[in-house]
Amino acid sequence: MTGRTLLTAQWVIGHREGRHAVHENGVVVIEGSEVLFVGAAFEGEVARRIDYGAAVISPGFIDLDALSDLDTTILGYDNGPAWKKGRVWPESYIARGPYEMYDAAELAFQKRHAFSQLIRNGITTALPIASLFYREWGETVAEFEAAALAADDLGLRVYLGPAYRTGGQVTDEVGNIRAVFDEARGLAGLNEAAEFARAVDGTAGGRIRAMFAPDRIETCTGTLLQRTADLAAEMGAPVRQHCSQSPVEVRLVHELHGCAPIEWLDRIGALRGNWLLPHGTQATEAEFDLIAGAGATLVHCPLVAARHGGMLKSFPKVRARGINIGLGTDTHPADMILNMQIGMMTARLCDGMDAIRAEDMLDAATLGGAEALNRADLGRLAPGAKADIAVIDFSRTLQTPDPVQTLMTGTSGRDVRDVWIDGRQVMADGLIPGVDAEADAARAQVQFDGLIAKYPDRTAGHPPVREIFTPSYERATP
Repeated sequence: MTGRTLLTAQWVIGHREGRHAVHENGVVVIEGSEVLFVGAAFEGEVARRIDYGAAVISPGFIDLDALSDLDTTILGYDNGPAWKKGRVWPESYIARGPYEMYDAAELAFQKRHAFSQLIRNGITTALPIASLFYREWGETVAEFEAAALAADDLGLRVYLGPAYRTGGQVTDEVGNIRAVFDEARGLAGLNEAAEFARAVDGTAGGRIRAMFAPDRIETCTGTLLQRTADLAAEMGAPVRQHCSQSPVEVRLVHELHGCAPIEWLDRIGALRGNWLLPHGTQATEAEFDLIAGAGATLVHCPLVAARHGGMLKSFPKVRARGINIGLGTDTHPADMILNMQIGMMTARLCDGMDAIRAEDMLDAATLGGAEALNRADLGRLAPGAKADIAVIDFSRTLQTPDPVQTLMTGTSGRDVRDVWIDGRQVMADGLIPGVDAEADAARAQVQFDGLIAKYPDRTAGHPPVREIFTPSYERATP
């Protein structure tokens, strides 16, 4: 009783009988790390009360592809094709030897900075993702040990595992992209990731769990993925594998294996129920059937896909096949609300106005992620569930009669006011203890500018930065 905290707001999204349910002028009571009560009124004693007023108390969002570095994909927004703009290693860069473009301290800072950004956007459970384009090869155990410390300190619930691969993409001077492999190096990376998984799983009072993160499917050999599948199954850990994302990926997998990416996963026996598959924008109907048959999860990342002219075809059709759908941010900003909004828009562009409703996207951002992780205690506000909560302020927007529809029409991640994870208030009134948002943003920008300055090293032909990233308008001179 002593530690009970009671939260009230104009709207509360609770959960009953397997579905979310809205309480107007509702109450949530937290005891320890769990939700004790959700409803209209609580008669028991509490130690603390917080009235959020014009706001919605929502389950925290589950981000299955959570940005954990300084996102380089935004540099390609108006700058393409990718092979000309440093997104594919040139042969000359391979010949001189790839190198780490950030040092260990910078990588550790980026994880902590990214984790704070996830919290700011109401994300309470995250599976981090970062680019390997600026890495020597894969991610390291050392940086994920630092990530675990950051998650523990900030209070974020995470599934951690360094990304590894047995191959990469290389381009010549005219844009012919091919795959290159170093299987021994990739298998060593898997072994290191497995050792880390065993060490980290269940730490921080259970908030930190292990995952396996083989990089893009075209950069992995069959042996790597089969061993990954077996190790993850032994541990009961999720595997996240990017696939069916780009035409280049589809071409390379066809050239290497004679089939489509998800078909190949199935053929080698790797496609299983614990696999999380971003992005599916290039997947065929046959591949969606394979995902459904395996019980795997499709991770929908609407913002990053739409920025590059793509979209899932389509959310309603995938869901109708019985496929579990979760959401991922995968790009800057790590705004899950924005991703839900764009996910709705692209689904309606694809299949019409009546194909999807607001609650379908909120389900994906909460219950879909929980199902993917086999966690009935996440993604919902109900007695016995983890007290992972996002409070979104409605005081500055035009409200509809329904809070979920208001989320989709009038808010963004910037409206997240408070966040609770495992019963701990990790953000209050937009402030995260121990985080200087302004100083961290400035530090991140300095690191990002430094990376941009190195882009000629890994760009075909090695042009200067001003030719890699062309300005929107002519730069005016005095």
